[in-house]
Amino acid sequence: MNSAPPTLTPTTRALAWSLHLLAIGLLALAAGRAAADGRPDAAWIVAAAAACGLVYAVGPVLPSVRRSRRTDAVWLTAVGSCWLLLLALSPDAVWMAFPLYFLELHLLSRRAGLAAVAATTAAAVAGFATHQDSFSPAMAIGPALGAAVAVAVVWGYQALYRESEHRRRLIEELTRARADLAAAQHTAGVLAERDRLAREIHDTLAQGLTSIQLLLRAAERALPRAPQDAARHVAQARQAAVDNLAEARRFIAALTPPTLDGTTLAGALDRLCDTVSARHGLTVRFRSTGEPVASATAQEVALLRIAQSALANTVQHAGAGTAEVTLGRHSDHVRLEVVDDGCGFEPDRLPAPDPGSRGFGLPAMRSRVHALGGTLALTSSPGGGTTVTVRLPLTAPDCTRTEARP
Repeated sequence: MNSAPPTLTPTTRALAWSLHLLAIGLLALAAGRAAADGRPDAAWIVAAAAACGLVYAVGPVLPSVRRSRRTDAVWLTAVGSCWLLLLALSPDAVWMAFPLYFLELHLLSRRAGLAAVAATTAAAVAGFATHQDSFSPAMAIGPALGAAVAVAVVWGYQALYRESEHRRRLIEELTRARADLAAAQHTAGVLAERDRLAREIHDTLAQGLTSIQLLLRAAERALPRAPQDAARHVAQARQAAVDNLAEARRFIAALTPPTLDGTTLAGALDRLCDTVSARHGLTVRFRSTGEPVASATAQEVALLRIAQSALANTVQHAGAGTAEVTLGRHSDHVRLEVVDDGCGFEPDRLPAPDPGSRGFGLPAMRSRVHALGGTLALTSSPGGGTTVTVRLPLTAPDCTRTEARP
């Protein structure tokens, strides 16, 4: 069976109208020759040609034709009947068989169309032979060749159309797949950016706000008996707010952290230790080992944020008196270690992160390290302090990296 008739394009529409004009022209030729030759039955031939033309013209006008196989068959039967009548009156009607071949092959199923073409060919040969009162093989060659050409053209066109439709569907599927892939990549990018923003906010603004809260509580406890200590705590809280505001502005601008502007990672860590010592009464020392090596900005930012988060945990939870931050540089990796002498804890019994309180520090650290292909080790025990060790493989520094300085 043939598939449904193809949707008309400008090219196929032009071909269809050319076929219609050919059919009308051949009918007009039969009627004109009958009238010009002065045949006694010319009036009947002209009437039959006109009737056939009117019935034929109904097909392109009716919308149901080409949409229903049954309607197509009824219309072709009517056109064929008129043509047989005209063929019985005039041998010139034999040429009308050629456009009928295309209509039958185009509108009917493959099997029915082939049978209709064979019947039309037989009728054309028989009708012409009847008018000639004789039969010769040459009379069958013309209609048979016309039928063969029509079959080859229509079936070839249908094969090309099916191939074109197959390619069109493949292109549509590919377009949909690319759109789905783009949507999935967009969703993954959004989720990754949310995760990155969550880590940045936790390691910068949230830690800074916690520091301000602790300083203001210390100032509150110092009043009214030690107003100088209270004023010092308030001044430190104000400075922490200034630093947090700078972090927020640079965070929005999506540039490197202010703590790395114009300095190295070692300098930023040293300043971080001094700031924590000054604000929270905790002795924090910084050590740097190894020769300075080039590292990517992403690694420097990650190590700085991890140090900030680890020291914030020390201030809030450890009850430590001293802490030490060590930055070790090696030929193939960089190592950061944060050690405190606080109360410690059992790493296996850490509570799950709670959006209403805390618990995001360690997961954020692990996420940063994992994103850079490194490792994070946490060592702690009750009463034995805590050690956070981060190891990142060295990668080629990007173009935004601050040049390492001794």
